[in-house]
Amino acid sequence: MNPFDLLKNPQALKEQFAKVQEEIKKIEETGSAGGGIVKVTMNGEFEILKVELNPIAVDPRDIQMLQDLIVAASHDASSRIKAALENRVGLGRNGIDFSAFGM
Repeated sequence: MNPFDLLKNPQALKEQFAKVQEEIKKIEETGSAGGGIVKVTMNGEFEILKVELNPIAVDPRDIQMLQDLIVAASHDASSRIKAALENRVGLGRNGIDFSAFGM
């Protein structure tokens, strides 16, 4: 698709953007940390949908480790979402900045 054709037709651009937004909502990825002890699932809008904790991760004497694992799993999920966006929707290629889409 020629990007200049889209600029000539703002309605087509709007429709294309709406299609991309719908595709983004469908993307879900799970990141993990600690060898799968902590898992975080995010959608394409970088919203956390689910946090899974293996019972061995819940040690009241080491809350800091659990917090660090949750953060690490969130970062892993975020990286996976960015990769999925690049592969499925084409965002991130050719210098497109994710922040333009609120990401």
